[in-house]
Amino acid sequence: MRWQTTVVVAILLVLVGGYYVLDVEYLGPRQEKREQTKNRVWVVEDKSVEELVVKRPADTLRIRRLGDGWHMLEPVSGTGAKGSIDSAVSDIVNARMDREITATPGSLAEYGLDKPAAEITLRAKGTAEPLGLSLGAKNPTGEWVYAKKRGAPSVFVLPELILRDATQAASEFRDRTVLAFDRKDVTGLELVTREDTIDLERGDPRQWRITRPVTLPADADAVTEFIDKLQFGRVKEFVVEKPPSLAAYGLDRPVRVELWLGSGKDRTSKALLFGRVAGEKKGVYALRPGEPSVLLLDQGVWDQLPKNVAALRDKTVVAFDRDKLTRLALESPKGAVALARQGDQWRITAPQPLPADGPVVSGLLFQLREAKAQAFLPGVHFTPTVKVSLWEGETKTPRIVALGPSTETRGGQPSAYAELLGQGPPVLVEARLLSTLSKSAPELRDHSLFGGLETKQVTRIRVSRGGRTALFERSSPLEWKMVEPRRGAARSGRVEDLLLTVAALRWNDILGDGADAKRYGFDAPSLEVTLFGDKGAELATLTIGKREGGQFYVRTKAPTVYTVDTTRLGALPKIPDDLQG
Repeated sequence: MRWQTTVVVAILLVLVGGYYVLDVEYLGPRQEKREQTKNRVWVVEDKSVEELVVKRPADTLRIRRLGDGWHMLEPVSGTGAKGSIDSAVSDIVNARMDREITATPGSLAEYGLDKPAAEITLRAKGTAEPLGLSLGAKNPTGEWVYAKKRGAPSVFVLPELILRDATQAASEFRDRTVLAFDRKDVTGLELVTREDTIDLERGDPRQWRITRPVTLPADADAVTEFIDKLQFGRVKEFVVEKPPSLAAYGLDRPVRVELWLGSGKDRTSKALLFGRVAGEKKGVYALRPGEPSVLLLDQGVWDQLPKNVAALRDKTVVAFDRDKLTRLALESPKGAVALARQGDQWRITAPQPLPADGPVVSGLLFQLREAKAQAFLPGVHFTPTVKVSLWEGETKTPRIVALGPSTETRGGQPSAYAELLGQGPPVLVEARLLSTLSKSAPELRDHSLFGGLETKQVTRIRVSRGGRTALFERSSPLEWKMVEPRRGAARSGRVEDLLLTVAALRWNDILGDGADAKRYGFDAPSLEVTLFGDKGAELATLTIGKREGGQFYVRTKAPTVYTVDTTRLGALPKIPDDLQG
């Protein structure tokens, strides 16, 4: 290549590169900025606006930026609704003129601008003078509003959205938070009712205690649910400002709620006054001390407010940790039963040693732990018919819950008496607890036919029905193949379902030793299933006899006859058709 050609190419490259830099770094951004500001009423940023004033025929709205939020100065003083105000400011600041109607209007009345629907004034950083805009009437289609900038003669149209923003009721720009706080910061609560003053203090995040007028554990759920209602509740309506009398709203003798936040020298409080319930509005009147506005809150906030010690005290009949229980004893009309925990399992120790039914025992303990007092009855005496004794850890002295029948009802449902002996007072609980906790040894014993059987140990399954037999062998954790009467594929899902059904089978009643095989249908079984483990060891055998009503007669290798619900077995498979691949 000649040197002259090289020079020309180099010059061209420099020119192309220079133009690229000019376009990317200078011309492009300027063009983009021109597009962004094209036809905008004002070239200011949302975040630069420090004050918004909207003068309307009925009132004047004045809002000033305060930190990350807004504060309303007129027509009332209060915290502004950040989302609503940010949205309106953004709409106004970024408003674009669709077209100019006239540069020199003869009469502003023709456009509704002689008596504007709204006069907007913005004060923004970087502007020497406030920015003004008048909004008049809508155009004939209703999609646009006539507008005019302050100090400029021309009339133009803007989207009707700007008029909607500017003429919203002042209440739409007010923060509707009932009380601004974070639940995790609440350390105390004071309720001053017309009859009493109740103080509560928080210990752990989920533990509350009543400290006045008595010292008692508090119902943490009731306290937490009320605090949640306050934190997340919203003002339904700003009813009136500075009413001449609070009596009309029941706020002359209010119920006072005060939340204490933080601890030590940094402890602060927030209060709310409750007046009367406005049934027709499904709300309750309220007032924040020091503020002029009567508020209407959702009635659910008032309904959630615990109004006396009885509503606030812990209603748990007996608190215990199920994982720490070591012994359990039941006394009821069905007899006495004693149980002891062995590792993760429960065993009946009296009246005779037997494995216990884990789910049944767990269900009984769950019902007892979740039992709640419906009412506290100091001075009431009753005759117990059921007693439950609980031992935790190495303690030698149990806690005993006594229960007895009652003629009282709550919510139209029967109730029963209950008492944690030695810690009183008696309480009312749901009457169903009497039957739930009245369990005999047969009801508590393990009803599994094959307790402890682990299905993963089963390597072969033999199934017989109607003179036909099939043998299946596990080929992988969830895959089976047929070995007899011929080798081939198996319906692994069906075989696995059969295995799980047998392993989980539970009996209803024990009938006897089954010496009369014909009586129960064991001479011609409906189905027989044998499970084998490694090296052909027999793990379990299930023989299903005849069906009577809604149950089958069954037995294992032992001669004892049991009854099993037909629903637990489902449809018995045809052999080998239903199980072969």
